[in-house]
Amino acid sequence: MRERDVTAKRCSDLRARQNELETELASLQEGYSSEQQDVEKLEKMSMSRVLASLAGSRDEQLGRERAEADAARYRVAEAKARLDTVRAERQSAEDRLAGLESAPAIYAAVLDEKERHLTASGDARGRSLPTLAAERGQLKAELKETNEAIQAAAAALDALSQVQDRLGSASGWSTYDTWFGGGMIASSIKHERMDEAAQAAAIADQRLAVLRTELADVGDPGLTAPQLALSGGTRFADVWFDNFFTDIAVADRIRQAERQVAESAQAVERLHARLTSRASDTQARLNATEAERDSLLTAR
Repeated sequence: MRERDVTAKRCSDLRARQNELETELASLQEGYSSEQQDVEKLEKMSMSRVLASLAGSRDEQLGRERAEADAARYRVAEAKARLDTVRAERQSAEDRLAGLESAPAIYAAVLDEKERHLTASGDARGRSLPTLAAERGQLKAELKETNEAIQAAAAALDALSQVQDRLGSASGWSTYDTWFGGGMIASSIKHERMDEAAQAAAIADQRLAVLRTELADVGDPGLTAPQLALSGGTRFADVWFDNFFTDIAVADRIRQAERQVAESAQAVERLHARLTSRASDTQARLNATEAERDSLLTAR
């Protein structure tokens, strides 16, 4: 019954999250279409191209428009990946909920049967066993949900570690490229590491979303997971796509991302520690309940 309640809430939360992501994806697709149109205007013979050429800025504008189009396309792909993840989680939750459809009827029937048995037996232990059974069920469910959140936190930490590793490499190549004349090869490697960091960040973002879902199941409003977002609500992916046409700007963006990921990793580490402590306390309470139950059942 507890799993059924938790699963029903998860289905509701994921349904709402899916609706939000579908709206976000539609908006991003519209933005990408607009950016692509700007690129096509400069690539084809048009008044925009003529004016840009006369001003001597066509190549610069075209490079910027292409970069903005690439950024918009990346955001669309990222949003699709997050939406697919939520859709899969929702389908899994709904399948599990369907499998628990008969739980209320079975639970009610078992309670009726147990009540008849205890009433007929007249055993004094019958007054304590139902309460202990309810407490054991609650504690087992709480422990299961907390352990799932611990696993999600560990997975998120691992993903954030991968992002930090890629950012560290990108930062090193950025320093070399900016201040030591790295040249074309260094610049190419730097941007390759940035791409790898962005891909790793997308994975970390998905794992943090899973962690938030697991924390919702735990039901403690004091336990919250961070998001990979910069000040002002800017998404992590945007760090690469806003005015990154100079080496110094790239280095600054990498430093911002490193600070953000480090803060997120520290927050998840603290969360993991709190969850571990919570699981330990719950296990101790469950052990005490089990011992009390065993004592009642084995007493002469």
